[in-house]
Amino acid sequence: MRNLGRIPLIVVAILAGGVLAAACGSSSNTPAPSASPSAVNTSAAGPATAAATPAAYPVTVTDLLGRSVTIKAKPMTIVALSPTAVEFVYAAGGTVVGRTDTATYPAAAAQAANIGSAYQPNMEKILALKPDLIVADSILDAQPQLKSAIDGTGITTIYAGVDSYQKVLDGLTLMGKVLDNSAATDKVAAAVTKARDDARAALAGKHISALAITADQNQVLYGAKANSYAGDILTQLGISNPASSLPDAGPFPGYTTLAQEKIIQFNPDFIFTVTPAPPPVPRLSTTIPQIPAFASLKAVKDHHVIEAPVELIEAPGPRIIDAFRAITAAVLGQPTSTTAVATASAGN
Repeated sequence: MRNLGRIPLIVVAILAGGVLAAACGSSSNTPAPSASPSAVNTSAAGPATAAATPAAYPVTVTDLLGRSVTIKAKPMTIVALSPTAVEFVYAAGGTVVGRTDTATYPAAAAQAANIGSAYQPNMEKILALKPDLIVADSILDAQPQLKSAIDGTGITTIYAGVDSYQKVLDGLTLMGKVLDNSAATDKVAAAVTKARDDARAALAGKHISALAITADQNQVLYGAKANSYAGDILTQLGISNPASSLPDAGPFPGYTTLAQEKIIQFNPDFIFTVTPAPPPVPRLSTTIPQIPAFASLKAVKDHHVIEAPVELIEAPGPRIIDAFRAITAAVLGQPTSTTAVATASAGN
């Protein structure tokens, strides 16, 4: 199975609607970051003098694990330990010299050194890059041995991960402060909020119900609840999620086991699926409609069982914009469109 243990990274793709292609938080369209040149005051009494500009560093921030971290100088050599972390760095105008094996977005990040998986990064490779900042995923706090290894490097580390819509905004705000480029991250955050509000307005009064479903290696089905990333997004858009009435069950926090009888009872208008294993494993969006007991489901009869793309599974974050737009398009029966949100480039 592909990264089933990391369900918060899976669920954003569940909601992506199966047709997302462009990123929103980490586009390769990278305008220069806003500069803060010293103002020049002139007067008749004397020559021009430069007004003092407050120093950005050192700066103390609170990361998404609630840790107080002091950044002594602007980070220039950054290693990011998850696709989400990579996208947060680029959204704030930074670049990375090291990234995990599945972090290939934006395109510029693919040029960085591969330091292993998000679950087993190679500490020797990380140290060889001599980073002045590690951006790790706060969701990895559930793996204390890995967190201990990261913290044991002695390198300044920020934890930024996503398990809700609000955490996307929080992560952007955090990285804007860390890289002294809040202008860039504020722009992305505004686009995220606008995409959410636009989708909510477009779906207002539709009274839509939906399940977000994944599966384990034994093909047991699990539905996202309101306290999961996927369930929170459904809630944000005013979509009814009947799975939220069930207790947490199974290996994934915020998820519940979905027996066939429950799915039939819920009879949702839409089912968004993600297959957490690469081809040739059959897609859930193909197998679910083939289950005889599901033949009468509204979502099956109306061809509203929609597969999400694997490429977004491991990067919940700024590209949530595409998820909002894809859900709206799926519900309204419209073509899906994606709009890249320009992010700053540290090199410009």
